[in-house]
Amino acid sequence: MVIKRAGKAGFCFGVKRAIEMAEKAASRGNTASLGPLIHNQQVVEQLTKKGIREIQSIKDVREGQQLVIRSHGVPPEVYSEAEKRGLIIIDATCPYVQKAQRLAAKSSKDSFIVVVGDRSHPEVIGILGWAGENSKTIETLEEAKELSNYPSIAVLAQTTQPKNNYFAITEELKKHTDNLIIHNTICSATEERQASADELSKSVDVMIVVGGRSSSNTRKLGAICSGKTKTHLIETAHELQEIWFQDAKNVGLTAGASTPDWIIEEVYKKMSEIMENTNGALEKDEVTNVEDETVEKEAIAEEEPVQETAVDSPTVSSDEDSTMESFDSQLPKIYGGAIVNGTVVKITNDEVFVDIAWKSEGIIPIDELAATKVLDINDHVKIGDTISTMVTRVENKEGYTVLSRRRAAEIEARERLAKLAETKEEIQGKVTEVVKGGLLVDLGMRGFVPASQIELSFVDDLNKYIGKKLRLRVIEFDSFKKKLVLSQKVILAEEQLEKREELFRTLQEGDVVKGIVRRLVSFGAFIDLGGADGLLHVSDMAYSRVNNPSEIVKVDDEVEVQILRVDKEKGRISLGLKQLKVNPWSVIAEKYPLGAIVKGKVVRIAVFGAFVQLEDGVDALVHISQLADHRVSKVEDIVEVGQVITAKVIECKPEGKRISLSIKEVLLDSQKASDQEALDSQQESPIITIGDAVGDIQDNSSKE
Repeated sequence: MVIKRAGKAGFCFGVKRAIEMAEKAASRGNTASLGPLIHNQQVVEQLTKKGIREIQSIKDVREGQQLVIRSHGVPPEVYSEAEKRGLIIIDATCPYVQKAQRLAAKSSKDSFIVVVGDRSHPEVIGILGWAGENSKTIETLEEAKELSNYPSIAVLAQTTQPKNNYFAITEELKKHTDNLIIHNTICSATEERQASADELSKSVDVMIVVGGRSSSNTRKLGAICSGKTKTHLIETAHELQEIWFQDAKNVGLTAGASTPDWIIEEVYKKMSEIMENTNGALEKDEVTNVEDETVEKEAIAEEEPVQETAVDSPTVSSDEDSTMESFDSQLPKIYGGAIVNGTVVKITNDEVFVDIAWKSEGIIPIDELAATKVLDINDHVKIGDTISTMVTRVENKEGYTVLSRRRAAEIEARERLAKLAETKEEIQGKVTEVVKGGLLVDLGMRGFVPASQIELSFVDDLNKYIGKKLRLRVIEFDSFKKKLVLSQKVILAEEQLEKREELFRTLQEGDVVKGIVRRLVSFGAFIDLGGADGLLHVSDMAYSRVNNPSEIVKVDDEVEVQILRVDKEKGRISLGLKQLKVNPWSVIAEKYPLGAIVKGKVVRIAVFGAFVQLEDGVDALVHISQLADHRVSKVEDIVEVGQVITAKVIECKPEGKRISLSIKEVLLDSQKASDQEALDSQQESPIITIGDAVGDIQDNSSKE
């Protein structure tokens, strides 16, 4: 049992572009779509949930509302009316449709316009609006046969028109004019899907076509497949019926250009379940893709020169295939969207010239060289390099083929980046630019590294990373939206976690380690130990009183600390700095014995006394009762902070870290000493009696 999927199926470039533009507009709010954005009800419902209101007339647009022009395009009068009303237009018209509109407007000046397609389809209505009154829609060969003769006819195709029908009609139109101008406006994506479905339907028993029933290209896929095998057109997986797959050995699956991948996957999954239940289990290698390679053609139709064939005289060919071959032979071998390899032969300030082995050299504008801003072309390519590029324009005014290395690299990078997003493998990327909120790197696609995802800590200057390589991991990848978000922080965080676990496994209390001061707080400092931060509390910084951690350590200092406690459950590490120094209290009894006279600086005043620092880590108390030899009401009346005083040690208890001093005792001792000195002085003076003294006085008087 085999399920074969068409290699070309589902969303085309134009549809992807329209949805992306609409969603971006919806993110700004107050958005309306003129008709359904695409012909797929499920997608339209999703867009409605995102805030895109569908309206049927420009008159229904509310004030201040953004108006999205759907991928099918509109006539020029819609733009005129929108301009008159001052509306904000989000033009999501497919570039291939815009090309047809421009050709219709240009050709209508000299020719009668014929649009081959479904006259009720909005795309055709829009093209006719650009062509003006001198135009007509033709759906079938019979209608073409009934057309009147005109001097000159220009024929265009609805972008989803089947190629065989278009060429059959152009052959008939040759009979109705002497000058037939054929414009190839069939979308290449439509051609690829139709060709892929046609080829697949030849090799299967049942064909399932997924897409909106209102979708022209989906209906045409169904018509193509039904001509080859039994075909069922469905919109969702719920419409599948088991009876369709009875006795089927090979089943094909394709989808219209407006069918999203998620609907295709739902259908595929449901088909697998039904076929397993009906015909037995599927082997994994039995599920195959007919065509697996995808080539994106981004807005090529908008840039590529129009392929026109002027027919001077009508010719008739009965062989439809030969007509198609003749038409195809007029297309260049190098086409818009082609991936080509070439050799760099010349480099200027803003262009790179590449030999692509064609009639002219290719040029790569500097803006198309890389996914991010290019400061110096020589950093990206050198003469002689062989590079892969995408053709964006077959030939410009100077005759050169315009190439894009950026787009080719993006296509190559998508599969690799999608895989990296799944595997979480580390990659390296060079920073090329600083933008709002982060950094840009070039990984084939433009990658964004948010500022919060660069380092483990806050980064204030992003410019220092320009030109540097970062270790990165893909954290968000959306190929459809071309969104690539990367992070270095997650890698660093994982490594830090490993180091942290190792650190907690090996650290022991009492270990002496080195660390870097990372942050200061009022209660201490956080020290980076190489995987985890430990807290050095202010009380463990020094034996003396510390008012602010900055008195002891500074940010980025390397310090040696001791492990005090390790709490593995809470992930906490307590550190000590003073523990590596000699405790001054261990020798305090020898240095400050009872009765010793010491000097110290008053460092703090309390109601009950003053604290005096004798040395680092050793404070003594002078009680208020010991401040003077008289009664003291306030400590500040006797001493002040910063004052150096002399006092006597009256108590020393090292075990309680307590020393008491007395200024009063020093004063009393001083007074005692003074009194004793006076007493001693009196005892050493001569003794004189009263009588002798009187006699001496009388003698002195008589002499006078």
